Amino acid sequence: MFDIGVNLTSTQFGKDAQQVVERACAAGVTGILITGTNAQQSEAASHLARQNAGFCWSTAGVHPHDASSWCDDVAQHIHQLAVRQEVVAIGECGLDFNRNFSTPAQQEKAFSDQLALAAELNLPVFLHCREAHARFAALLAPWLDKLPAAVVHCFTGTAEELQGCLALGLSIGITGWVCDERRGLQLRALLPQIPIDRLLLETDAPYLLPRDLHPKPASRRNEPCFLPHIVRQVAAWRGEEPEWLGKKTDENARRLFRLV
Repeated sequence: MFDIGVNLTSTQFGKDAQQVVERACAAGVTGILITGTNAQQSEAASHLARQNAGFCWSTAGVHPHDASSWCDDVAQHIHQLAVRQEVVAIGECGLDFNRNFSTPAQQEKAFSDQLALAAELNLPVFLHCREAHARFAALLAPWLDKLPAAVVHCFTGTAEELQGCLALGLSIGITGWVCDERRGLQLRALLPQIPIDRLLLETDAPYLLPRDLHPKPASRRNEPCFLPHIVRQVAAWRGEEPEWLGKKTDENARRLFRLV
């Protein structure tokens, strides 16, 4: 099973990032994609992936929260990172109109420029969309025939938004959000609608610790070693065998990110 979204550069992993990787491996996780969210974190993600070559890879990009940092120097830095062997996608990029840490205009500029960069380098994109589906789809659609693949990371949208993403040809990343009996029930009901070849699984660690995980870690910190729990739960709600689902989603990740 492959975890396509781990924020291993988070300060929450500052003291034990290598042990987190080792625990994931011991738990049966077969690969990790480390998320880059700005220039500095993308650089750090690349270094962590290189230290764990063959098990970890990384993305390089600027998250919509950090879109105000986007400039020519940052774009050049992301470009330089993106040609490294361990960097397999541009992102995390997209739009987030929920809190607007960066203005919508700044987000749209950074998103569009990163789509252009991914097209130039023929790299997949690792996407973020929150409360911005219509504008997100409008900006993304013209680039899709120029991109090798795209995944909407940590999808938490509506049935209509899911169908819109699938119609665009996007893959769907599902996290432990579906394990939340307060917020995740709507998404849980949508799981069977995701074609198996478009489904990817992730923890988004250290965030989104599954609420139905028992016992919970004392730190309340999510880790990729908890991905097997998400696999089991998603498999049950889709009516599939966990081992089969873990294998299929691993294959999907390796195909989408062109891993060897």
